[in-house]
Amino acid sequence: MKHYLVISLLLFLTYLANGQTAGQIGRIGFGGRGIAVGNALAGDASGEASPFYNPALAPYIPKQSIGLSAALMTHNRQLQFVEFKTPLRPIAGIATGLIHTGVGQIDQRNSSGYHLGMASTNEYAFYAAFGVRIQNRASVGIGLQLFRNDLHADLEATQTLGIDIGIGLHILPTLHLGIVIDDLLAKYDWDSFDGQGQGADDQFPTRLRIGVSWTLLQKRLQLLAEYESRFSQRLIEQPMVIFSSNNPQQIYSTRELTLHHSYVRLGAEFNLVPALILRAGFGRLEAMTEGGPRPSVGFMTEQSLGLLVTQVAYTFVLEPYATGAMHMLTLRFFL
Repeated sequence: MKHYLVISLLLFLTYLANGQTAGQIGRIGFGGRGIAVGNALAGDASGEASPFYNPALAPYIPKQSIGLSAALMTHNRQLQFVEFKTPLRPIAGIATGLIHTGVGQIDQRNSSGYHLGMASTNEYAFYAAFGVRIQNRASVGIGLQLFRNDLHADLEATQTLGIDIGIGLHILPTLHLGIVIDDLLAKYDWDSFDGQGQGADDQFPTRLRIGVSWTLLQKRLQLLAEYESRFSQRLIEQPMVIFSSNNPQQIYSTRELTLHHSYVRLGAEFNLVPALILRAGFGRLEAMTEGGPRPSVGFMTEQSLGLLVTQVAYTFVLEPYATGAMHMLTLRFFL
């Protein structure tokens, strides 16, 4: 019983951080490049985008590579990425990756305010994506994501499987369109009462994303934009008063409510010189009451170490609600 208050508080804080929806780890983005350009990569067919954003981008992977990313964040938070992707010539590609997020040094206290120790929470998302080209102007792909949330040591970890479906279309040689449906079937099932209570279900929102990429200046400049329409389900309990044997009784009726939110993301990438690329973006364009715009900048440099081509990228992100700045370093090795 002494940890129930802590578990409830952790769940409450998680809801706040996730904007009242589960599965935030799948909406952070993937790697330094994606976050630097505002995660507006649903329509990027340059071959540099992670198929995490759209499984239909997998056929455009130029060559086999391994990527490692880690972030420096405030408030004892952690964020790391690992990714492997490879082409399956001549018309397909495949990629796999892992995301880890966590918060440490959480002060546990009981209802009387006494210190009970320190806690930590960790969440993982593993993804696999496969895509294939259809002629030269279109591609389709499917992605599977396995989510796991270790919220507290006294709460059994929960996991779920999500499905992503993506389409890519070349409207013009320099203009590419991407359409993605994310997180189908995914939800967390919580039981904080050891099977003795009702528990809770946190369904992931269903997301429809439409993105475009436009290349200019002989492919030295790339402009990116993405629109997301997000739908989430909520159960609302409404009190009612009924009379039984002339005595009033209060009961609760439950109804399902569908919430909708829209988001816009923008990004740009400029090849300054052959070995140096500059990046910038806005992860979201929101009012200050909702966290405000989330600007990001970064750069990438490429260096050959014998036969091994290595990319080093740095990304700076200003986080919402005055939580500080995030610094991310990415290393990618082409095999």
